Amino acid sequence: MRRLILFSVVTVLLAPVAAIQNDRGKSKEQVEFGIKVAQNGLWNEALYRWEKATQLDPTYAAAWNNLAIAYEHEGKFEEAKQAYEKALALDPKNLMIRQNYDLFKEINDRTKRRSGK
Repeated sequence: MRRLILFSVVTVLLAPVAAIQNDRGKSKEQVEFGIKVAQNGLWNEALYRWEKATQLDPTYAAAWNNLAIAYEHEGKFEEAKQAYEKALALDPKNLMIRQNYDLFKEINDRTKRRSGK
């Protein structure tokens, strides 16, 4: 009887982990597909895929980074800033995300200074 109860507890505790891993896998599929379509110039589709990836797994920093790049490409700079900041909050030691965000800020700040905003 005791083994049965212990097994049930372990099964219940592992179920959320499996769901999270499944969501990450689905999110990665969306990210990879988004990269392929972006490379072919289909930015609206890439944006859709990366938004979906962040919905599937809101903790996936790479998805937020790619979403920020798509927002930036589409001229949605406030959304890009928020997505970069979310990516950095999730993975603050990721140099690629940091470099992308720093470059975004530099270009965005320079553009604002030129336009007087």
